[in-house]
Amino acid sequence: MDSNWTMYPRIGLRSPNLTNTTVNLQESFEIDLEDTNWILTSSFIIFTMQTGFGMLESGCVSIKNEANIMMKNLADISLGGLTYWIFGYGMSFGEGTYSNPFIGVGDFLPDPPVGDALMGPVFASFLFQLSFATTATTIVSGAMAERCNFKAYCLFSLLNTVVYCVPAGWVWGSHGFLNKLGAVDIAGSGPVHLIGGASAFASALMLGPRLGRYAHGIAPLPMGNPVNAVMGTFVLWWGWLAFNSGSTYGVSGAKWQYAARAAVMTMMGSFGGGCFGLLFTLIKNKGKAEVMELINSVLGSLVSITAGCFLYRAWESLLIGFIGAAIASGTSPLFDMMGVDDPVGASAVHGACGLWGVIAVGLFADNPIPMETTNGRSGLFKGGGWYLLGVQTLTGVCLMTWGILVTISLLWFIDKIMPIRMDPYTELMGADITEHRIRHGQVGISRAVSALRPYHRSNSIERMPTVGMNTGHGYIVDKLNEAKKKKAIYPMFTNKAFINDHEPSTTYSNQGFLHKRPGNTDNNPHKTLDSMVHDINDATLKNKEVSNVMIPEGIKGKRYKDLSAKQLEELGRISANQDRFRYRFHEDDYKRDVERATSSNIRWLD
Repeated sequence: MDSNWTMYPRIGLRSPNLTNTTVNLQESFEIDLEDTNWILTSSFIIFTMQTGFGMLESGCVSIKNEANIMMKNLADISLGGLTYWIFGYGMSFGEGTYSNPFIGVGDFLPDPPVGDALMGPVFASFLFQLSFATTATTIVSGAMAERCNFKAYCLFSLLNTVVYCVPAGWVWGSHGFLNKLGAVDIAGSGPVHLIGGASAFASALMLGPRLGRYAHGIAPLPMGNPVNAVMGTFVLWWGWLAFNSGSTYGVSGAKWQYAARAAVMTMMGSFGGGCFGLLFTLIKNKGKAEVMELINSVLGSLVSITAGCFLYRAWESLLIGFIGAAIASGTSPLFDMMGVDDPVGASAVHGACGLWGVIAVGLFADNPIPMETTNGRSGLFKGGGWYLLGVQTLTGVCLMTWGILVTISLLWFIDKIMPIRMDPYTELMGADITEHRIRHGQVGISRAVSALRPYHRSNSIERMPTVGMNTGHGYIVDKLNEAKKKKAIYPMFTNKAFINDHEPSTTYSNQGFLHKRPGNTDNNPHKTLDSMVHDINDATLKNKEVSNVMIPEGIKGKRYKDLSAKQLEELGRISANQDRFRYRFHEDDYKRDVERATSSNIRWLD
């Protein structure tokens, strides 16, 4: 046994001010300077998993909802992080007088003052646990994608801290009843992933499937951006290394050896999951590899290895990851058959694989001497008997039951305050445009507007700019197109810059120093455009009574809902960046819509 480990277990906390500390000395705070450095670095890396989840989830949903899912990830950190500081950390690790086996009480709003001997350890511990808490909340956002009211989700994110923090205290808090029974979970297969997956399952069950999700069977809907989803998987893979190896809570004593082992076993488990995923998707799809099937296999293996990341040998980690990937691949279509629409597969990947990860400790775990992680016990296959397996199974059942029941209760409560499910027309339009005023091009918005025109009214849609468009460039292009239509009345341009390679002779306005530098011939194209704009906006042109809106005869005078698909496409091309044009064209339609629906209960989009 390592002498440093036994003789100096709290060497970093030996300080004259130790007796004056305002924070109770918890096991989590038995860390020295090196440990604190390791914990903080791991916490920073774990926070990058928010990027990974955001990219994965936005890549799995349709383009018209990708910004919405990223906004939900922002809300998870901001709102969930705030409540975790206020009461979440204390509920998990509080050691006050009223703490009990069910919930911790005390150490709320942690903020030790300068001079406190535990200031560094407390802040490091809080930040590390905070990164776990926000991750557990983010798991749920993917299961609610494309149909959840954003404002209701913000309220859910604010309160979801309770769903995670209470069971985290059962497993990791010194007061927790599962901790006292000897439950083992190093990095959160249970408190983070099983809770997150169970909550995701309950959320998808409560919200119901997306409109038309199962109209053509249970085959998954097309992904919005497969490349983003794969990139998000790589970011999560990177963050998982810190998630698992950082859970040794330092590198002092013998901990550095197990930190290294945790990192390697994490990779071994993911190798097993990746190999299964490749075999599964190639066999299932007759030589074609589906992106989402491979992603879920890798993530399922990472979830599975997390609970016992430094308790296994290499071949055991491979096997556990392989089985985890198989569970993820099998349960995902099973949930779809049950009508549980989970766009990202969080229920299967985090829920089912999290349960397997907890139970796997009871089967394969070694006793990590000299650390007391397993309280001297080993798994069933290592000659440790049935006790650890029984405790781990009980842990999985308790966490899963809590996650489902409390999430259902929380969503029911929120729905009484504000509808948590989007209105049908809002869902068809997409959350980006209805919740965040972001209009994507070529994603079916125009078709949705046309189809929904008889049932709701709004002039805000046409006034929104299409995301990704440079409106300055659009303005120039539109002016050039207008000038072409007026060519029969007015000369096209007064300068010949496109024909003769010389400086344009007409005056023009420009604002940049480089743009005006004498002798900079590379700017001739810029000057040409400036000259064109000057010509197009010339007073002689503006004073003429020429219509600024050129509408084809087949479209002019028709209502929006009466246009054919080809005419809608033509109108969309003409009016892509002419907000004033769209408003004029549809103004009478809006007035008639208002008169038609004055007495009906129809919500405005805006």
